[in-house]
Amino acid sequence: MRVATPIARATGAGAVYFAIVFAWAFALGVVRVLVVAPRVGEVAAVLVEAPLVLAASWLACRWTVRRLGVGPAVGERLIMGALAFLLLMIAEFALSLLAFGRPARAWLEGFATPAGAIGLAAQIAFGFVPLLQRAAPRP
Repeated sequence: MRVATPIARATGAGAVYFAIVFAWAFALGVVRVLVVAPRVGEVAAVLVEAPLVLAASWLACRWTVRRLGVGPAVGERLIMGALAFLLLMIAEFALSLLAFGRPARAWLEGFATPAGAIGLAAQIAFGFVPLLQRAAPRP
């Protein structure tokens, strides 16, 4: 039996962390777009959604780190978070292009709107959660 290296564990954890949070965020995004945004506006809807996604990110990261044995080393946590963020950006772009027919330029320009900037800030924070949890007290 081969033991996974720290880099392999961090890489696998990044993929799992991404998948869990993306599934949750996708479901919330549907509710945000179809239910919340028409009632309160796009910016307010993103401001409601972002903390819910980040809370789920915190929990999913903690679970993934424990389950897959990712150590506290800065490098491992950066790999995990960077891969999760990269996968998130790829998935977001693919959805924008394939599901909504938006070209790359329109996808990028979306980040310049208030709602897009808030969303991007939350996505960047999602990428840093594995590193941030190193300093957080454990329950």
